[in-house]
Amino acid sequence: MTTKREARYATAAAVACMACALASAAHAQTTTVPPQSEPVEETEDDVYVDTQPTSTEQGQTRMNEAFAPRDRAQWVRDTRRKAFRDTKWDLQVRSFYLDREKYDDTGSEAWALGGSLGFKTGYFRDRFAFGATGYTSQELYGPEDRDGTLLLAPGQEGYTVLGEVYGEFLINEDSRLTLGRRGFDTPYINRNDARMTPNTFQTVLFQGLYGGDEGRPEWRVGGGYIDKIKERNSEDFVSMARDAGAPAGTERGVYALGANYKAGDFSFGAINYYSDDIINIFYAEGKYGIPLAEKTKLSFSLQYSDQTSVGDELLRGTDFSSDQWGAKAELSHGGALFTAAYTTAGGDTNMQNPWSGYPGFTSVQVEDFNRDGESAWMLRAGYTFPWIKGASVYALYVDGSDPQSPTEYAKDEYDVNFQWAVPDGFLKGLLFRMRYAHVRQEGPVETDLDDFRLMIFYDPPAL
Repeated sequence: MTTKREARYATAAAVACMACALASAAHAQTTTVPPQSEPVEETEDDVYVDTQPTSTEQGQTRMNEAFAPRDRAQWVRDTRRKAFRDTKWDLQVRSFYLDREKYDDTGSEAWALGGSLGFKTGYFRDRFAFGATGYTSQELYGPEDRDGTLLLAPGQEGYTVLGEVYGEFLINEDSRLTLGRRGFDTPYINRNDARMTPNTFQTVLFQGLYGGDEGRPEWRVGGGYIDKIKERNSEDFVSMARDAGAPAGTERGVYALGANYKAGDFSFGAINYYSDDIINIFYAEGKYGIPLAEKTKLSFSLQYSDQTSVGDELLRGTDFSSDQWGAKAELSHGGALFTAAYTTAGGDTNMQNPWSGYPGFTSVQVEDFNRDGESAWMLRAGYTFPWIKGASVYALYVDGSDPQSPTEYAKDEYDVNFQWAVPDGFLKGLLFRMRYAHVRQEGPVETDLDDFRLMIFYDPPAL
């Protein structure tokens, strides 16, 4: 780290084999231990908080969290609402400061204030509901020469946008169809809610949640067509193909279809995304947990991603193919969670994440470690404090290798995160979060990057 910055800051086969082996193991068990909760971070992202430890990074969505609401009990309650009487309002206030010093000694810095206000009605005739959410992010501090934090629109401009307007049709108590503009979460298309406002999408989407109660296995299924995306710091919805990087005027959406099966501590799922003439992305992930004691569990996960050009190859004007697989082991004991992960990428180009946070096990605060030929190891330790209810901390280290390209170089990253979600009292709903990342790049001359983030979010009691 330079003195200046010191001053500034003090493959699919593998997955399938695992699925078969783990399924057999899961079937052989005679007892079922309630699984640890799987909070959404990033997704534990920069917004959603859970009292159980998790190693899912900000802006990510795991496969067993796809195509379903964050709270199963809320799903069931939703089916029993009575239209206007049960209309639910949701307000969140956010303040976010981000300061990044880059490899080339340039920087991005901004402080924003904003949030969201939305509502969802109950079900009319137990069949139809509608909702809407508006988002805003306004500048408190934003030097023009330090743009690029994604907290504000380009040029350090504030923005306000109606990001969600949708109708939801209840097919039965387990299945629903959404039409309109809305946020949802899957591994490669998700909210990526790690700034002031999330991604939202113009979509026709089916979601189903079957079983999962009274000890029964659970199936989550989903599929649909996603036509447009509103990026996190934008007011406009644009074609999914254009957002991925296709030439101006290219209008293509994405067809998505996937499912996830969960029985006790075993889960396995896969999803495919197809954008005509643009790209096809296949993703699969499996996980199995082994309870060792009342408060101790050992878990293993495997993942595989495959990306290829399709049709007229409008994205790059030429064919490409890339893949990445990863493995992760976690040991949880009480409020402590220890994680080790490994990923490796190959093919003829870098992996892509055109519409969301990247789901790789070694994708962390700044770097994704998914370049062609790059392998990465991650070690992570997290702890939820028992004497400070709602407070937790984690630290991690990722060591990446040299990628295939001779003009790119090995990187490693160190991250530290502390957060406190006030659980009760007059400050209930208030979240403080502080994150710091340091990235070192080895060549051609050793350089580094520092990223500091401070967030204060407030979710008042339900309106």
